[in-house]
Amino acid sequence: LSVYFGQVSGGDDEIQQLQKALLDYLDENTEIDASLVFSRKFYVAQWFRDTTMETEKAIKSQKDEDSSEGTHHAKDVETTGQIMHRAESRKKFLRSIIKTAPSQFSTLKMNSDTVDYEDACLIVRYLASMRPFAQSFDIYLTQ
Repeated sequence: LSVYFGQVSGGDDEIQQLQKALLDYLDENTEIDASLVFSRKFYVAQWFRDTTMETEKAIKSQKDEDSSEGTHHAKDVETTGQIMHRAESRKKFLRSIIKTAPSQFSTLKMNSDTVDYEDACLIVRYLASMRPFAQSFDIYLTQ
């Protein structure tokens, strides 16, 4: 797992590596537990939805900043373009996973290392900690 977490700095490529490792684990264990097929589909759908929501939120914040400040319009357009490009690359990654049958997915592994149950749990916890609710949990507790 240090192969995955050693390189993770929150970037898109690292997150995609973790997502792919988790999906590899789920795919390898579907024969043991049939519910993992549903889990795999749920994660892919949730990550696709998250990408859409994050993109909409980022574009909305760009528009709010643009209307309130009224300066650096060219810089905001470039930033919005970058946001859209990042979102499209994430969606393309997820679409490629959706189009791939679960049995074929194991042939697309990024690393030859396999993920065991404990590693899968750590990956799930890390990816869950990146979600907005987990990041704002302290605020909810203080209120």
